[in-house]
Amino acid sequence: MKATPTHVYVSERVSRRDFLKLSSLVAGMGGVMVLSGCGPAAQDATTDDAAAADDAADTAEATLGDGTTLRVGMEAAYAPYNWQVSEESEYTIPIENVSGAYADGYDVQVAKMIAEALGMEPVAVKLDFAGLIDALNNGQIDIVCAGMSVDPDRAQSADFSDSYIDDDIVMITTQDSPYAGATTFADLAGASVMGQAATMYDTVIDQIPDINHMTPGETVPIVVESLASGTSDVITYSMLSVPKLLETYPNFVELEMEDKFEGSVMPDNAAIAKGQETVLEQINEVINAIPEDERQQMWNDCMDRQPA
Repeated sequence: MKATPTHVYVSERVSRRDFLKLSSLVAGMGGVMVLSGCGPAAQDATTDDAAAADDAADTAEATLGDGTTLRVGMEAAYAPYNWQVSEESEYTIPIENVSGAYADGYDVQVAKMIAEALGMEPVAVKLDFAGLIDALNNGQIDIVCAGMSVDPDRAQSADFSDSYIDDDIVMITTQDSPYAGATTFADLAGASVMGQAATMYDTVIDQIPDINHMTPGETVPIVVESLASGTSDVITYSMLSVPKLLETYPNFVELEMEDKFEGSVMPDNAAIAKGQETVLEQINEVINAIPEDERQQMWNDCMDRQPA
């Protein structure tokens, strides 16, 4: 459907290490006449001090943002990954930049687990999907949990966690569509096909020859509405979300395709600014501790709660 400060911090950490070494050397030279019989003890104390400083630096490094509030970037309009509601519940977190609004969804549940492990309180920051990585790197948010999949371009700008659920891309049309029986890409010749902007749901459409690749919709509801209104003939959609979609729109059908999109499997990865390896390790520990059956149950629950 979401470094520079860290690099500065790492540089400061190296400077502190050098300072400790220099201080030890100066202290040793200044005290050699007085403490000539206590050299080993002085060396051990300095080593302990240096180790303590390194431990403190490691602890500081294993935080995001201010270490208190975890600002989670998402569009809050990409159910069941994330969406906006007006009432607080056990499943929600506040949306920091929308007064009186809360975020729910699968990404939100995982973000809450990550925040708990980091000892932080999560809040959502509602942004356009296409701007999430920039917001991450300019410090507006601390982490992206937004139904975002790692790809080579994004990996150049942010560090991504392990996947916390995997989805795929399918195609949806209406029961009375001339394309309802399509099983190959060739069967879709002439169709107007729409996906969501700035996502793989749009880019994979280029794999289908001889179709009208429509201007993508900014949000999933816009894409769905294009099919419901007849503006588009076919839309690309989340495989995991199809059951709820067909329940909401009984006249929609999933195309049973023999041809498959290449590279369409979409992991859902969290993203943080580059250079925060310790934090990334902690995030991956949280993610990898979620059993597969719990992931599926969380997804099913989100599909039940998501807005129509």
